[in-house]
Amino acid sequence: MKKILVLCTGNSCRSQIAEGYLRYFAGAKAEVYSAGIETHGVNPKAIAIMKEDGIDIAGHTSNHVNEYLGVDFDFVITVCDNAKESCPYFPTKAIKLHYNFPDPAKASGTEDEVRQQFRTVRDMIKKYSEEFIRENI
Repeated sequence: MKKILVLCTGNSCRSQIAEGYLRYFAGAKAEVYSAGIETHGVNPKAIAIMKEDGIDIAGHTSNHVNEYLGVDFDFVITVCDNAKESCPYFPTKAIKLHYNFPDPAKASGTEDEVRQQFRTVRDMIKKYSEEFIRENI
C-alpha cells in the first residue's frame, strides 16, 4: 500500500482538503497523511466547504511534519511554496511533488465571497487529487 504525505504551512486548509480528497479517490489503495511545518488547527471553513461536497474532514487533526519523520512515504506532496521551501529532508525514497494552491484562509471580502474562494481552491485540489490518484496509485 502506498503512503502519501501532503504538506502545507499550517496544516489547516489546503493540506486538509487534499488529504480528504486523496483518501476519497484512493480508497483502500493508499494511506494518506497531512502535516504542516506549523500547526494551526483544522480551519472550520475548510471543514464546511468539504462537507458541501460530501467529504467529512471534521475528525482530522492538525499535525506537525516532525511527527512523520520515521514514516517511509512513497509520495510527499507540498501544496504551498512555503512548505516546499521549508520541507525537512525525509530519509525516504519518496517522490516529491509540488503544486502551489492559493491559500483560502487569506481570502477577503464578504462571507459569500470568502466561501466562494474556499470553493474555488477546493475544486482545484479535488481535480489535482483525482488526477494524482489515477496516474500514480
